[in-house]
Amino acid sequence: MKKNIILENVLVEKLVFGGKWFARLESQNPDINGKAIFISGGVIPWSRVNVRVLKSCKDFIDWQCQEILVRSPLEIPHPNNSYGLQAGCGRVNIPYGEQLKIKAWQVEEALFHLKKLQDTIPLSPIVPSPLVDGYRNKIEFSFGKHISHKDHKSEHFNLGFHKQGEFSKIEDFDGTILISDLLNSIFQEIKAFAKASGLPVYDQFNQQGFFRHVLMRQAFFTNQVMIVFSFNPDYFLLPSSNPQEGEREKRKNEILSNIKDFFTSLSEKFPQIASVYLSHNNSKADIAIGRLECIVGNPSITEELLGISFRISPASFFQTNSYGAEKLYQTVLDQIDPITLSDATVLDLYGGTGTIGMIFAKYAKRVVSVELSSDASKDAKENALLNHIDHFECVNAKVEDFLKDYIAWGESADLLVIDPPRTGMHPDALPSIIHFQTKYLIYVSCNPATLARDLQYLVKEGNYLIKKVTPVDMFPHTHHIETVVLLEKK
Repeated sequence: MKKNIILENVLVEKLVFGGKWFARLESQNPDINGKAIFISGGVIPWSRVNVRVLKSCKDFIDWQCQEILVRSPLEIPHPNNSYGLQAGCGRVNIPYGEQLKIKAWQVEEALFHLKKLQDTIPLSPIVPSPLVDGYRNKIEFSFGKHISHKDHKSEHFNLGFHKQGEFSKIEDFDGTILISDLLNSIFQEIKAFAKASGLPVYDQFNQQGFFRHVLMRQAFFTNQVMIVFSFNPDYFLLPSSNPQEGEREKRKNEILSNIKDFFTSLSEKFPQIASVYLSHNNSKADIAIGRLECIVGNPSITEELLGISFRISPASFFQTNSYGAEKLYQTVLDQIDPITLSDATVLDLYGGTGTIGMIFAKYAKRVVSVELSSDASKDAKENALLNHIDHFECVNAKVEDFLKDYIAWGESADLLVIDPPRTGMHPDALPSIIHFQTKYLIYVSCNPATLARDLQYLVKEGNYLIKKVTPVDMFPHTHHIETVVLLEKK
């Protein structure tokens, strides 16, 4: 099928991997009848929709929802959501209990083919998020425009999220149900200030304009807030020969002074604001972090999880659901009796900022955390020092390279904890994993598809049994799901 062809009255069947929805093509043409359809957009199972072709492949077609004809019986408007459907919460009108059923089924289906290797896959009940609304501790809003003849839109000052499927357009919102009332209130003050200033929003097409992003972080356990206000410093540039350059420099100083005064006053109104940065951001990429200037408070905020403190800077990686992260990490810790770790060496692979590794360091004799990102490794080392954990080692390296060297040095490990990115483990790391012959492996996954692929290798080639599979919901109203798996050597 050619791109942009419209297909009408398609029945949406179920959620599949990557946040897309599955349907089958109904056609009198036997060559395409029953062909798999994968739909992007804010649709819900058992709704009927019109869709547009994005990409046609041999065995499937990618579509985007254009119009909802018949709403799903699952759909019930969220009673507390005044912001409407928007980026990051496309499932908000599915009751949370149904969301959990869909996600648990998603994990079960992903692991179905492993039954060829192991008769029973023990699936535990899904662990719900402690907060269903307002759970995100990090949010990024973008300034921009929404100009569309098709949608009859001519909006030149928007602050919100990128329109689904049309990244160049920004839809205007006054907040989101994904963050706390506190962050929504702060956001609304910032939006009102920016709009009243009369300065233009940044245009992605011509790289002109001033306002770019508002990034906010909230530490739930310490109630500290960080704000990063991103603007385009090139807005002030003029050729050196321009006789108005002196006036422009004066105007620049006035604008930046007004912004700094505003955030000083805002931090007085909201004492939870512990850190404010200006991001001097002339990057052509759509990113919020540029040259950073701390104008209010401290360079970082602090969050606490399971008795461990973590410093968070503007660019730090940290789980976006603080209460959910505690649930996730406690689930990981519960996979094994901590008493058995008193004389153990634990390898924390794809360790990020070392969160899981430091939690295990409370019980283990030695923890080695391996992470490729130099920034994350730096944060891990600083957090270990902050918590006086001296038997925690952080190695900045590719996991597959580290494991080969570690084995060559004759080193051993008693427990491996693996928390890879969405792409799963690197193929070169898997043979090294089974070399250790450890009794237990703990695998933490954010992608059921790559989890199933890696588990197949560990079960088939490593002679491991899948002892327990526990889905953990960290991201209500989205398709994302975490899964914790305990494997035991036969």
